[in-house]
Amino acid sequence: MNRVIAACNQKGGVGKTTTCVNLSAALAAMEKRVLLVDMDPQANSTQGLGFDVPFEEDIYDAMLLPDGEISKERVQRFIQKTSMAYLDIFPCSRSLAGLEVQLLQEEKRDRKLARLLEKIKEDYDFILIDSPPSLNILTLNVLTAADSVLIPIQCEYYALQGLAELLNTIRLVQQSTNPKLAIEGALLTMYDSRLNLSKQVVEDVKTTFSEKVFKTVIPRSVKLSEAPSFGKPIILYDVVSAGAVRYMELAKEVVDND
Repeated sequence: MNRVIAACNQKGGVGKTTTCVNLSAALAAMEKRVLLVDMDPQANSTQGLGFDVPFEEDIYDAMLLPDGEISKERVQRFIQKTSMAYLDIFPCSRSLAGLEVQLLQEEKRDRKLARLLEKIKEDYDFILIDSPPSLNILTLNVLTAADSVLIPIQCEYYALQGLAELLNTIRLVQQSTNPKLAIEGALLTMYDSRLNLSKQVVEDVKTTFSEKVFKTVIPRSVKLSEAPSFGKPIILYDVVSAGAVRYMELAKEVVDND
């Protein structure tokens, strides 16, 4: 299987990190070997799995490794076990925000993450990458390393604003560094069945992405909002909540997409 899926949307607040944390946990609950890679300098995926204290080394240090020092054993030293069996994390800290300037001196700087993940890809069934909420060199690294892109889209006004820019970036990556990059699917998040606006956004997204829209829709949920403050994915925080059920349904869709 060995699939690398990037969650990407340059807009903030669309449920990208929530999806990375909870989809990773749901896949792990299905006994899939999962690695969550935190490439967002806010480090919220790392925190969402219960890690508040910075590690001595994280993905920032890994991305600065000289090419000659990138080996499977060296990369594995950055990876941390989580409280869930089958789920590991490649953690992040806010220092990652300064990486873009440091990578300017490197050739093929947009392939750095791909070179790291290539060494450990066979250890996992799924590698999920939480990308930054912007289109920069970190995002290009994510898209170059990924097999496919999952695009979270919130069911709110301006939901599709800026999406054309993201799709254009994906096309540019397909034409240059990663020809195999595909759209995994658009994921509708923060859905409120009481609002006509939510229903209209669903129709707009289906028009834009056609069959590339997940059947699972993630509802607006207090439990989903609370879980990160406890450092837990939703299936550990409240397994019977609507959010937990939906992310398990999403995990099954992702597995079936293989």
